[in-house]
Amino acid sequence: MTTSINAKARIAGILYLIIIIAGIFSMLLIRERMVVAGDPEATAANIIQHNLTWRIGIAADMLMQLLDIPVMWIIFLVLRPVNKDLALLGLLFNLIQTAVLAANKIILVGSLLPLENLPYLRAVDPSILHTQAYLAIKLHEIGFGVGLLFFGLTLLVNGYLVYRSRFLPKAIGIMLQVAGACYLVCNLLLLLSPTLNHALFPYLMLPCFIAELSYALWLTFKGVEEGKWKEADVHLRA
Repeated sequence: MTTSINAKARIAGILYLIIIIAGIFSMLLIRERMVVAGDPEATAANIIQHNLTWRIGIAADMLMQLLDIPVMWIIFLVLRPVNKDLALLGLLFNLIQTAVLAANKIILVGSLLPLENLPYLRAVDPSILHTQAYLAIKLHEIGFGVGLLFFGLTLLVNGYLVYRSRFLPKAIGIMLQVAGACYLVCNLLLLLSPTLNHALFPYLMLPCFIAELSYALWLTFKGVEEGKWKEADVHLRA
């Protein structure tokens, strides 16, 4: 039995909500609390004391990347009738983002290695090991930002397609495009001016959170106007 596009959209919405929850859990409830800015010693002590919690945070991140795959595929199917080429472009940007973020988790796992209680590490000064772990975490933050540059491009493209569609709200399309621009500005600043990025981060991320949460909730509870989607799909195949 073929699953309707509306059912697929609702599945994507539910998975998107799980991604948002997992992201809040891993970034705000775990890393934000355990990483002490500018203090490798305190950060290392937190990770050593709460090692399992740190690993659960990494697992939550990987869950996000795994769920990204079905979500981006379904969104491609939903938006393809609007413009197949642009929908494919958005999918490609999203794939690159997910690949970068998944590979970036290796660096986060690497932050644990200098903190292990192993014989061959005892010959190294603990402060050096703690600094190595801290630098791995900082490198992960940069890698995360690089991945989100591609996600910003994804939202710009998909936001345009949502706006042009007749089966999803134009307001959400506009919100997604604003979010895409915020992701681009925020993460370009991370590379070009980290101090300015730190100052503007909360203001740039708020529109992103609102847009993505609105999109996920709409897909979950409303889906798409299936009649209008079918009309657009028939026109695409004509």
